[in-house]
Amino acid sequence: MEDRYAFLADWYDPCADLLRRYKLFYYPNDRSVEMFDVRKHKIFLRKTKYENLLLRDLFVGNRVSVFSRQLNLIDYGDPYTATKLGSKKQRTLALIKPDAVPKLGDILEIMYEADMIVTKAKMTKLTCVEAKDFYAEHESKPFFKDLVELLSSGPVVAIELMGDEAISVWQQLLGPADSAKAQKEAPLSIRGQFGTDAAHASDSVTAAARELEFFFPSKAGEGPPNTAYCTDCTCCIIKPHAVSDGLAGKILNAISAAGFEISALKMFNVDQANAEEFYEVYKGVVIEYYGMKTELCSGPCIVLEIHGSDTPKTFREFCGPADSDIARHLRPNTLRALFGKDKVQNAVHCTDLPEDGVLEVEYFFKILDGCGQ
Repeated sequence: MEDRYAFLADWYDPCADLLRRYKLFYYPNDRSVEMFDVRKHKIFLRKTKYENLLLRDLFVGNRVSVFSRQLNLIDYGDPYTATKLGSKKQRTLALIKPDAVPKLGDILEIMYEADMIVTKAKMTKLTCVEAKDFYAEHESKPFFKDLVELLSSGPVVAIELMGDEAISVWQQLLGPADSAKAQKEAPLSIRGQFGTDAAHASDSVTAAARELEFFFPSKAGEGPPNTAYCTDCTCCIIKPHAVSDGLAGKILNAISAAGFEISALKMFNVDQANAEEFYEVYKGVVIEYYGMKTELCSGPCIVLEIHGSDTPKTFREFCGPADSDIARHLRPNTLRALFGKDKVQNAVHCTDLPEDGVLEVEYFFKILDGCGQ
């Protein structure tokens, strides 16, 4: 029998203002999909090849795009799928500490190579009180003060990782807690390579749930705030196709290597209404408007605030021409030339007009982010 996985998926129909439920079937052999309307008890989409959906995208809680419909995967559709795909799935916190934030791009690449999926990410700055709350269980330990001082000494990046046995896999990638020991016993681990404490790893399912709630609370408007200045800045969006292809780490490394300051970072799942609102200035102006809008809400993207004087102009030049093919001919070292595919899937969005830099950053980090400052 042909291998097939099933999920229950919800789709919000904005025209009818209704939440519609489907059973989504995925056939990994030929990467085709099929959808069954649960309420109407009939086929909604016959089996059709759809190469934009990958098996690793299929887990409960994720949002996937199928022919421009954003589907929220709410449950497994049958016992076989739950056993085959869900039995080993875990979520864990990877907290990149201030001394390793400059190595964030390298760390993301290591995560991607280990088949870990970044489902949430946020740069924040913890106060001493917040750092003490996070490490409350270690309050009686002799190293508690040093932990708190390090964690509150600069920006951190909190990441929710999803994967098979994610807790133990992330611990192994990180290596022994003592970086000197890691360099000797596990030189290829993150601590072994970078020679610092680098990051925090949850040590159990219970701890992971508590620590993820600390940084990514279920109630909107709570949790540590983002680090956006919203002044002297420009906006950069690492587009969904680049995130899905595991290029985020390489793009972050390229941006840092070029001397740009990444002052804020957050992963967003942009819905269709917000994508239309954000790209409204391009409507009727560029023929790629519909494709740009569809791409932005096709999966998670990573939004950056790039801070510094004259940044909108210099960063736009660094991104290169909007058409990646043209960029490869004219400016082969730009971001879009190196990581883009075409004029829509061109790796990154950057602010076009200098006067719009603050507005675009504010749109994400103040309006869409409930924890904005």
